[in-house]
Amino acid sequence: MHLVWYFDFVSPYSYLQFEAYPELVQSAQLRPVLFAGLLNHWGGKGPAEVPAKRLQTYRYTYWQAGQHGIEMTYPPAHPFNPIHALRLAIALDCRFDAIKTIFEFIWKEGRSVTDEWPALAAKFGLSAAAAGELVGAQRVKDALAANGRQAIDRGVYGVPTFDTGTELFWGLDATDMLLDYLENPGVFDEPEMRRIANLPVGAARKS
Repeated sequence: MHLVWYFDFVSPYSYLQFEAYPELVQSAQLRPVLFAGLLNHWGGKGPAEVPAKRLQTYRYTYWQAGQHGIEMTYPPAHPFNPIHALRLAIALDCRFDAIKTIFEFIWKEGRSVTDEWPALAAKFGLSAAAAGELVGAQRVKDALAANGRQAIDRGVYGVPTFDTGTELFWGLDATDMLLDYLENPGVFDEPEMRRIANLPVGAARKS
């Protein structure tokens, strides 16, 4: 089974899943996507865009980090624009170690990819200008855009998401279900699982 892991550095849940399940993440193809692009396509809002949900999200993810023994320090501002970080990951061939360095710069050290770009570039032995040239390359921009299109074509609507090729598992809290599915791919073949997969809509909000 070929796993793909869709993520965005802006997502604290992506950081938590990356840190909590490194072997699982390393077994997958790592695919950066712009979360905002997914939201725009599906007409959704990120948790940090809903005022009442924003504080709950920050508290819950920080608490979850503690439960998993993961060091976490929120960056100076959130949400932030992750596009240069995403492109940098692509320019560095989406290597696990490079993605880990970027995640930890943001979520472990609590630093800004916007205001401290030279410091992030230095983590890879690059000047700010050299890193800027990498992320500005057309092939890198095209690759990130292609990742987004592919994610949408697969039905990905949030990050982090694992794609098994047949099923999608969105969010940190779906990790155990993914692990169960990898052990027992027939888990969704149970009668009630099949029934709810085709459950009719009983009511819908007016647009």
